[in-house]
Amino acid sequence: MPLLFSIILFVLLAALTPILAMKLWVRPRAAIDRITGEAADARTRVPVHPSLVFRDMLARLGALVPSRPASPTTRRMEKRLVRAGYRHPHALRVLYGARLISAIILPLAAAVVVWRLHLTADMKMLVVGGAALAGYMAPGSLVTLKARRRQRRIRRGLPDALDLLVICVESGLGLDQAIMQVAKELEIAHADISLEFALVNLELRAGKRRAEALRNLADRTAVEELRKLVAVLIQADRFGTGIAQSLRTHSDYMRVQARQIAEEKAAKVGVKLVFPIFFCILPTLFVVTVGPMAMRIVREMLPMMNNL
Repeated sequence: MPLLFSIILFVLLAALTPILAMKLWVRPRAAIDRITGEAADARTRVPVHPSLVFRDMLARLGALVPSRPASPTTRRMEKRLVRAGYRHPHALRVLYGARLISAIILPLAAAVVVWRLHLTADMKMLVVGGAALAGYMAPGSLVTLKARRRQRRIRRGLPDALDLLVICVESGLGLDQAIMQVAKELEIAHADISLEFALVNLELRAGKRRAEALRNLADRTAVEELRKLVAVLIQADRFGTGIAQSLRTHSDYMRVQARQIAEEKAAKVGVKLVFPIFFCILPTLFVVTVGPMAMRIVREMLPMMNNL
């Protein structure tokens, strides 16, 4: 079995080292500079941050992974990256590169660990395979976790943004100027929703219709409360109703909904406490109350029964 692991490790290293060297380090820089006439001076180059170097390396590794840009899986992953706040053009390649590295490093680390354990060959292969699967799925799970956290932050800051939006509209500003003002005011308190409103403002300046920019906002965040707000704004803009009155009505509706959600969570507390009480508190009570009596029975009653 150790010989098999050694052979597998040698084959992986022998195959990956030339590929990585050709893709990452061997660059026809001299020929390109000679053709374009732009000689690169090492002394005038701007130093690059190590994190950016690592990101570029992951992007180059991700470019090696075969993928279809128009496939539903790729589009779904791109949307998940956007919802997590990663809008870099090479974010998907970085994710694929992180998957490739983790899918290689974790099995090697698991092989080194199980090498010294007294396990069967099937169990060792199962551990290595599980480590490879975990390494492949870990970056995607991390992106999903960050997307959920960002959605939670947006959901938490939406009531403040809606109240500020109502104040701006009622003070005489138009909807576009109100969105821009809300993005400026919430830049420190709620950075995520401020960034989303700033992107809406940029899309409006670029020439997109207001309804399209608001729909893009709902698609980028995938927050249900923000989808409802976008629907209210689009309907008010389409039918010509007052934006301020629509926003105030929706704000009251969100307050009522938040109160109902809080009451629902409070009603579920009693049911959720059953399992901690049953598995954590009741055994302790049994030990405290029944334990002394059980010890007394063992010390006094059992010798008396044996003498009889």
